[in-house]
Amino acid sequence: MKERLEALRGEALEQLQQAADPQQLNDLRVKYLGKKGALTEILRGMGALSAEERPLIGQVVNDVRAAIEEVIETKQAAFQKAETEQRLQAETIDITLPGKKLPAGAIHPLNKVVQEMEDIFIGMGYTIAEGPEVETDYYNFEALNLPKDHPARDMQDSFYITDEILMRTQTSPVQVRTMKAMNGKTPVKVICPGKVYRRDDDDATHSFQFNQIEGLVVGPNIRMSDLKGTLLQFVQLMFGKQAQIRLRPSFFPFTEPSAEVDVTCSQCGGHGCRMCKQTGWLEILGCGMVHPRVLEMGGYDPEQVSGFAFGMGVERIALLKYGIDDIRHFYTNDLRFLEQFVRM
Repeated sequence: MKERLEALRGEALEQLQQAADPQQLNDLRVKYLGKKGALTEILRGMGALSAEERPLIGQVVNDVRAAIEEVIETKQAAFQKAETEQRLQAETIDITLPGKKLPAGAIHPLNKVVQEMEDIFIGMGYTIAEGPEVETDYYNFEALNLPKDHPARDMQDSFYITDEILMRTQTSPVQVRTMKAMNGKTPVKVICPGKVYRRDDDDATHSFQFNQIEGLVVGPNIRMSDLKGTLLQFVQLMFGKQAQIRLRPSFFPFTEPSAEVDVTCSQCGGHGCRMCKQTGWLEILGCGMVHPRVLEMGGYDPEQVSGFAFGMGVERIALLKYGIDDIRHFYTNDLRFLEQFVRM
């Protein structure tokens, strides 16, 4: 039996060394070490051996098994190493190739204008106040001197959720909320940026949703001249030192007196062109002194304090600043349009 085992060892080691792939190696493992393998077949004959021979033959069997298993493990490791090297070679990345350049994004032009406007007013000592876009009728209209039967509501027709809740038509409700939160304390000096909603048909100059920034100042001895000086400084910081403004009398229910503000045309410098309809001026915002009724509803005594307010559309400012002719360009996500602002 010892001779059979030695012959088996020699045969198995020779064939294992010639195994060319993992499948062939596994087949040889089963052939020699499997349940029906050659080594198992020899072991079945150990029952016929004497008690003295069994330990000796058992040791030989263990040596043969260990030799075969060692060669199998060595060959398996070699096959795995070769497979790994082959995979690495196939997946090699040429690091000398130039990388793929990702397109650079940029701040949306409307957000860019909002940030610039906020920076200007923060530099003048204003703080930023925000409020809900879904607003109550009281804050959106009544607290701004627009009772339910006021005809001026028709100019701000909005999207109503219920009879008393709507999408805000202006950021003016934030002014009222700010005054109430101040509990009659002064000074109040805030700007209120945010989205507003109106039932307008979309065209080159109108949208059912747009961005607005309003401002409010309340304190003792606030005058119309303070308002004009503030707006002139804003316009010159936004459009350049050459820009000038003019105030035209107007009407708003929440301010008295009220005015529309024009800025010198950025295209012609005030000389007259098609853009400004030969007037030299472009309308940019509305403003006025806060109405006494609005001050009262905000918790202030109009005999002791006064204030001014103004409001402007961000899209309107952006149109003038960048010379854009259609407000809808801001909302269509056309990269040909947006990429022009990457380097600005």
